[in-house]
Amino acid sequence: MSTDARPVIDPLDTSRHDRSGFSCGVEPLDRYLRSQASQDARRRVAAPYVLVEPPASAVLGFYTLSNTSIQAAELPATFVKTLPRYPVLPATLLGRLAVDARQRGRGRGTVLLLDALRRCLRSETASLAVVVDAKDDAAVSFYERHDFLRLPDQPHRLFMPMTEIAQLFG
Repeated sequence: MSTDARPVIDPLDTSRHDRSGFSCGVEPLDRYLRSQASQDARRRVAAPYVLVEPPASAVLGFYTLSNTSIQAAELPATFVKTLPRYPVLPATLLGRLAVDARQRGRGRGTVLLLDALRRCLRSETASLAVVVDAKDDAAVSFYERHDFLRLPDQPHRLFMPMTEIAQLFG
């Protein structure tokens, strides 16, 4: 009998998920998970999802999703020309994504990102793209490796069109 359980990603549940030992090395992200994520979920400001490896309940990584909008003028001209001429367009914000430092190098970030993109694609709410605000150049590189595109004039804001996400999951 194998004791190796597959990691699962679930909506944050403070009664089941232990956030106390989580440390990604970025204090604002660690603090957010420990003290604000559950409030954001309760207030419906953001939807936090956590990666755990059953039967353990320790959080290995997390991300948040929320609705946002993007100015059409912020998008690349080649992308906008195929869209309706609305000045503001609906999008989904991948607001935070972090992996516990002890889990780095195991593909956990990619697992979290793909789960987030799949949830966005399945959503019944209209969304043109998934948008991220990368914290630093390393985060920009992570998202670019996963085919996110930079917004002109905003080097740390990237997006992936829903059409690309749909192709990704075929």
